[in-house]
Amino acid sequence: MNRTKSALLWGLVGALAFLVLVQGYRLFAGSLGVDVLSALGIALVLGGVVSVASYVAEPRLATKGRT
Repeated sequence: MNRTKSALLWGLVGALAFLVLVQGYRLFAGSLGVDVLSALGIALVLGGVVSVASYVAEPRLATKGRT
């Protein structure tokens, strides 16, 4: 798989996981104090951070098991 595409997909997974956690918290614990627009902004930033981290770490992780 293309390295860039893989990193972007991991970023999407990270952003969606954050949004699921926010909704779960709102469901079980009540108001979070963060509106929907702020949660989407945080998810966007988090997705970017996860994408960059995945892109940087992939070559190292791909060669980790080889000797």
